[in-house]
Amino acid sequence: MEALFSIDGLLALISLTAMEIVLGIDNVVFVAILVARLPEAERERIRRLGIGLALGLRLALLFALTWLMGLTEPLFAAGPWSPSGRDLILLVGGLFLMGKSANEIYEKVEGPAEEHAPGAAGKTGAAMTVLAQILAIDVVFSLDSVITAVGMAQHLAIMVCAMVIAVGVMLLSARAVGDFVERHPSMKILALSFLLLIGVLLVAESLGQHVSKGYVYFAMAFSLLVELVNMRLRKRRAQPVQLHGKPARD
Repeated sequence: MEALFSIDGLLALISLTAMEIVLGIDNVVFVAILVARLPEAERERIRRLGIGLALGLRLALLFALTWLMGLTEPLFAAGPWSPSGRDLILLVGGLFLMGKSANEIYEKVEGPAEEHAPGAAGKTGAAMTVLAQILAIDVVFSLDSVITAVGMAQHLAIMVCAMVIAVGVMLLSARAVGDFVERHPSMKILALSFLLLIGVLLVAESLGQHVSKGYVYFAMAFSLLVELVNMRLRKRRAQPVQLHGKPARD
């Protein structure tokens, strides 16, 4: 713990925590999309349980560093591709994320209008099914998170503290993010597009083509800014025009 309270340790903690929070954005968005299909009474419980499992997975992987490093060894050769255990996990996780996001976008755009009618959420996905999907993608995101932590910090205490703080931020922001996405359909499509791109990056990385997530985060931040401006303009246009302090009459 002495390393944690040194100047270098505190700087490493701040840097790693910031990186873990950024890496947790896709996790929070994915959870927000899935729990929106559940009845209102179930959402908060499944949301907290799903993010809590994410922390558990991260810490378990962190304390199993020997096994985790073994995942980087090639398992077999298929021509020029020699995938490791980590590559296969990223490949399956990326394909799952792509398929899930594409399906959600289709249902949002082409699905029946009564999808969000009262009681419909209980029919479209049971709590345990949603939790299983959250857990499946948590495995993929946890690999990313732990590998980043090991690369940025040298002390286990710093890694553990950074992950706990980052997951705490995820817990605090998950409901606000979920409610905001659910209130604005255009934001939900934007969030699903973000997850689709993350899935593409995971598949590319599993095939040995590393693409920095910074490109995707920048593109999504720019798209979010543009959509916020559009939302502001739509809100202003919906307000009645006033002349000399009185609403205009037709």
